[in-house]
Amino acid sequence: MCVHYKPFLTVLAAFLLAGCSTGFLGLAPAGDRREYVQARNSYDAGDYDQAIRELTSYINKTKNVKRREARAYRLLGACYEQQNNLSKALEVYLEALEFHPRNTPLLAAAAHLYQETGLTARSIELYDRVLQEEPNNLDALSGQAANYTAMGFYSKARHTYDRFFELNPAADARYRARYADTFLRQRNFKDAFINITAALAENGQNPDFWRLSAAARRGLGQTQEALKDLNTALLLAPARPDLLAQKALWEYEEGRYEKSLAATEQILAQEPDNQLALFIQAMNWYRQGKTAAAEKQLEKIRRSDSDTFVGQVAAKLLTFLPAR
Repeated sequence: MCVHYKPFLTVLAAFLLAGCSTGFLGLAPAGDRREYVQARNSYDAGDYDQAIRELTSYINKTKNVKRREARAYRLLGACYEQQNNLSKALEVYLEALEFHPRNTPLLAAAAHLYQETGLTARSIELYDRVLQEEPNNLDALSGQAANYTAMGFYSKARHTYDRFFELNPAADARYRARYADTFLRQRNFKDAFINITAALAENGQNPDFWRLSAAARRGLGQTQEALKDLNTALLLAPARPDLLAQKALWEYEEGRYEKSLAATEQILAQEPDNQLALFIQAMNWYRQGKTAAAEKQLEKIRRSDSDTFVGQVAAKLLTFLPAR
């Protein structure tokens, strides 16, 4: 039997073209892939509203939801993240995971958002799923290590970091600093100092590295060196209230009340109601013999919010002050 190939191929080509124009087997029409490229260009240009419109249109044109592209969902979620709309971004990722449950970029993106919003247990679950698919996924390893630290599982965190460093020996210094922090939290000041020193050797411009070094040195009994490191952190970030509060506390403990008060005044110039600064100020006044001023300050703290830790301590101290 003679088959006329030319007419047959013509019909087949027409069928395939028709399929491409309407979304053959539920796939996005070939011509419409321009929309994804345009959406990506909008994202790169920082026009997230436009990218969201283009990506939403692109995704919804694929009628078979199971064939909607994971990369389009990932980019759509990233748009919402850039707008700091984390709940919407997570909604996008979770919808996409219904169709692509083993897609590691989507799993990692959702895990990161759960981590950012304090839902650590859920983040751990999703990072575990990433690592089941890709045991050497660096983002998942570092993310999981951070989760273990947040949960207080410091040994597990270090074990995960060890694997991360084995795979990525040239990792950014921030990971070495996080590793050092796990030692610090368990009061292993020696190993904390060794690792934060390694981080500082790579990046000496990060104030948080100097803060960690200061805490490790103080734990080792090197009080003057600790204060020098803290002052270096403040040179890099002179207005940070947490660093100023740490300095105020350490100066107070060393009996340098005027220097401690100067640090609290810097905080209060930015945040007049900062409870910790007000509390340190009151303790300095008390040590200087200004009992009435100290008592008035503690009462102010107690009245402002007695449910906070500082508020509770202030209320307790008021019961110990001499009756007037």
